[in-house]
Amino acid sequence: MWKYIGIKECNEFLLSLNLLDCDDEKKYIKTLYSISNNIEKNYKIYKIKKRNGKYRTIYEPNSILKNIQKKILENILNNESISKYAKAYHKGISLRDNALPHTGKKTILKLDIKNFFESISFLDVYESCFPIEYFPKSVGMLLTYLCTYDEHLTQGSPTSAYISNLVMKSFDEVLGKWCEEKNINYTRYSDDMTFSGDFNPTEIITKVRKMLIKLGLHLNNDKIHVVDKSHNQSVTGIVVNEKVQVSSNYRRKIRQEIYYIKKFGLNSHLHRIKYSGNERAYLNQLYGKILYVLQINSSDLEFDEYRKFILDLKKVHS
Repeated sequence: MWKYIGIKECNEFLLSLNLLDCDDEKKYIKTLYSISNNIEKNYKIYKIKKRNGKYRTIYEPNSILKNIQKKILENILNNESISKYAKAYHKGISLRDNALPHTGKKTILKLDIKNFFESISFLDVYESCFPIEYFPKSVGMLLTYLCTYDEHLTQGSPTSAYISNLVMKSFDEVLGKWCEEKNINYTRYSDDMTFSGDFNPTEIITKVRKMLIKLGLHLNNDKIHVVDKSHNQSVTGIVVNEKVQVSSNYRRKIRQEIYYIKKFGLNSHLHRIKYSGNERAYLNQLYGKILYVLQINSSDLEFDEYRKFILDLKKVHS
């Protein structure tokens, strides 16, 4: 379709994507190519320490590139469907949706993809998101450059999450169908894969490992977990033994905070825990935690009472 398209037509195609708020067409085109040709200069790179002591590298695009990526996400990528097994980075999908299929199951297997974003290559992004069937080659390449760094996907870009779902779509569909045939539940939340039912974990691990290798991806051998129903089964932080529920430890901490507020008063409680912020900020944080519990289990009457209690406090301290 695009075999005989020229520079003029490619530029017109780029203009139609509305990636920049710029009325000057020449400046619009020049800016896009200038950024894509110097992509490394448009990122701030820093590391965040993880709970295990290791570090996660974050690539933060500057404001211009970030806005371009948001436009790519809104105007192009969001129009592409993802697999029903993908439960992250999509409007209307929550952690609860990822946990719900695994409720009350005999066995849960949790697998993790090693260096997930960094292992998704420039070619993976190009072929999955901007293929020649729908984009002139030069435009598809340009868009891919705008969404990658050093020829791989990054953590920190607005487009990376949805792109990862598009890259993994075929994988999810094939693996999901295989699991359904064996009466196994499967979901993927970013790099976390969860399987539940009555099965042989080794069979699944072998299957997934082989499929990932074909994509240039690898299992994280340090994060393979098999949990039976006699133990605390959690999926992306949500307990699923009998019903979807936030962990008892998370709930207990909130319950304790409410108790001390009621017993000593808000100001005395904040003084006792040496909270450095103001009352309003603390109440907003606590209210958010309570809403998270209710998001996972909306019928939790105890935490709905806490919600009302904090709402009344917020009115007093507004």
